[in-house]
Amino acid sequence: MNESKPIIKFEDFAKVDMRIGEVVSAEEIIGSDKLIKMEVDFGNMGKRQILAGIKSWYKPDDLVGKKLPFVVNIEPRKMMGFESQGMLLAADSDGSAVILFPEKDVENGTLIR
Repeated sequence: MNESKPIIKFEDFAKVDMRIGEVVSAEEIIGSDKLIKMEVDFGNMGKRQILAGIKSWYKPDDLVGKKLPFVVNIEPRKMMGFESQGMLLAADSDGSAVILFPEKDVENGTLIR
């Protein structure tokens, strides 16, 4: 089990903007053992390119059409020559990534709180 992280104030947690986005397209990044590049629709917020290191556990086709949770206000980051404009949220179970799904259908861009 992972070590606990330090306690933070609610105000710090409230700064994190988490939203549900629908994966419109996904593809492996050639030359990367870990990364999948996704185009994600966040409704009124538009579409974003997001990279996730989940290639060992998921195929791009597993992701297309799925509504998943993302952090959308994290600083963009370049990986393998591509810019990631968000971060996929997933659980870490015995060293494997486990993607989280909403219990019922919600609109793209729905705020997670």
